[in-house]
Amino acid sequence: MAQLYFRYSTMNAGKSTEILKIAHNYEEQNKRVMLCTPALDDRFGRGLITSRMGFQREALILDNHVDVVERVRQQQPDCVLVDEGQFLTRTQVISLARVVDEVGVPVIVYGLKNDFRNRLFPGSESLLLFADKIEEVKTVCWYCPKKATMLIRMRDGRPVSQGAQVEIGGNDKYVSVCRRCYAQRLPLE
Repeated sequence: MAQLYFRYSTMNAGKSTEILKIAHNYEEQNKRVMLCTPALDDRFGRGLITSRMGFQREALILDNHVDVVERVRQQQPDCVLVDEGQFLTRTQVISLARVVDEVGVPVIVYGLKNDFRNRLFPGSESLLLFADKIEEVKTVCWYCPKKATMLIRMRDGRPVSQGAQVEIGGNDKYVSVCRRCYAQRLPLE
């Protein structure tokens, strides 16, 4: 039975690598996958899912003009894989739920749960509400051996607590940390 999965973590947990691995496994069995990424994610180029390990695949850009339900009906993939789910809109998440419910195709979405201020991203909030299964992808704190659950945005080597929710970046701008290490550097609000 098809389900909508939301697999979340902080940065540097291997989410994009996992999507590319799943796609490879499906295709190795002669099954079709549809790879998708939100239009906002352009760090490595528009329409690309790229892992920090250097693996890369083209993906359908999900913007306000793409009818993902119709695309799935036309292309008939065995699975839909979505990277950077935190950048999805509520409407897009509902469309992915319709892919599961109306077309019967499983959808696996990977993304961040919370931003550097420990607020939910709109896409993540919608995924937490609509997903059939919610799974955490674990990674380790930048500063200690505990599990990372939060992000710190860095500017000129210093933690910052103000700014726009979305600022595309990687290790140059963010570190994944546990709650204790976050609180040692920034106040919990």
